[in-house]
Amino acid sequence: MVIRDEYAAATAEGKRMLATTPHAIAAHYDRKTDRIVVSLNTGIDVSFSPRDAQGLEDASGEELAAIEITPPGFGLHWPKLDADLYVPAILEGILGSRRWMAARLGAAGGRSRSKAKIAASRENGKLGGRPAKKIRQSYSASALRRRKKKSPRAVNRARKRA
Repeated sequence: MVIRDEYAAATAEGKRMLATTPHAIAAHYDRKTDRIVVSLNTGIDVSFSPRDAQGLEDASGEELAAIEITPPGFGLHWPKLDADLYVPAILEGILGSRRWMAARLGAAGGRSRSKAKIAASRENGKLGGRPAKKIRQSYSASALRRRKKKSPRAVNRARKRA
């Protein structure tokens, strides 16, 4: 039976992963440091700021304190927030979905203040600021004819008035 074979393969993969991949055995929210602390089966504790994790960024201390660990230890769940994080991903520094992480990274990049960016900003300031965008004013003959033509709606309005 296919389902029995799939179940056996998934069980074997789960056992292999449990034996070779670090997993959570305890987790708590430390109010003093404002960090989530995850204790792994390897004896290492990993911590991160909830402000850096998707779904936890605006949570209160009470909401963060209620952490559940999934039975094999590969997931953390906050029932009051309906938020989940995958422990192997946390170990890789991934604290949210790709889209969420990209948005966070993009926002940080826009605020970047490198020496080159500061120097360019100063030079632009000396010249009166960033140059205005040039507006392209070259129209083709057909585009000019279309611009001069009245729309059907304008023609109908003119007829009704007369």
